[in-house]
Amino acid sequence: MTTTIDRTAKAPSDAGAKTTRRQNAERGFTASKQLTDNLQKVLADLIELHLQGKQAHWNVVGKNFRDLHLQLDEIIDAAREFSDVVAERLRALHAVPDGRSDTVAATTTLPEYPNGEVDTAVTVDLITVRLEAVVGTMRDGHDEVDDADPTSADILHGIIEKLEQYAWMVSAENRSPAKQR
Repeated sequence: MTTTIDRTAKAPSDAGAKTTRRQNAERGFTASKQLTDNLQKVLADLIELHLQGKQAHWNVVGKNFRDLHLQLDEIIDAAREFSDVVAERLRALHAVPDGRSDTVAATTTLPEYPNGEVDTAVTVDLITVRLEAVVGTMRDGHDEVDDADPTSADILHGIIEKLEQYAWMVSAENRSPAKQR
């Protein structure tokens, strides 16, 4: 038996993007508006951290340039990966993540990053503030996330752990040893 394919057939007029209907495989847990909003705030800050990290990476100058330049790459890669994890978690919970640049710019808690070349010591302080701001966003919404969905809270725990480690490591560049008693 031979099957022929009609290559002249046109796509239905309703082809294209549209809202999906739930299928049997998608009847799992659905995020509340509050859970969605909390995860969206985290997503916006992680995307902004990635973007500001690139700005810092391109424009850092000064002592220990190479080490900081490479360390910024690690932070940028982590922020991108974490934002993907959070966005995919939102999708798994039947929510729609919004990573559009205008949404991120309007909703991030991170302060604006300066334009132009920035000294390494200043960059260390600027990036530390931003790492701590993202962690602050996660900690601010943590209890609500944990109450609504412990699995999403577990994801935040892993991200918090890594970002706090980065903040400690980056900030150590500008620290002096504590005085011995």
